[in-house]
Amino acid sequence: MHEPDEPDEPEPGEPGEPGEPRVHLIRWRGPWPDGDKDANLKADIALYSHVDPLRTIRGLSASIDVPEGAIVRYVLARWASEGASGLLELGPTMTRRLNDVCAAAERDGDDAARLSAYHQLRQMLSWLQHPLDHPEVYD
Repeated sequence: MHEPDEPDEPEPGEPGEPGEPRVHLIRWRGPWPDGDKDANLKADIALYSHVDPLRTIRGLSASIDVPEGAIVRYVLARWASEGASGLLELGPTMTRRLNDVCAAAERDGDDAARLSAYHQLRQMLSWLQHPLDHPEVYD
């Protein structure tokens, strides 16, 4: 059984502890301006902000005997850090190389450049995928 390192010490983040963040879950529909570079994310936020996440959190909390707040903190921290872990997995050099393909196409600003970038990215990703599909390349 896992025990906290110092069970006699008060746990950080206990309900009501001064300085602990509080977040109000709100339902949001927008608006956002036409051409907003973050429109896809905002549309996703508007879609999911009407779902009650606490129904799932409460069920999980009861099922595994972990406080709801600890699960919410875990979910937020895990989701918010996914970009950082993705960068660690892919690496800064490859991340920049992939982004440069898109940036060049956007500078050109036409559909032909974007289509060419798609093909270039597809080839680069295929190259990255190859050892996963063919582990024998390391033999």
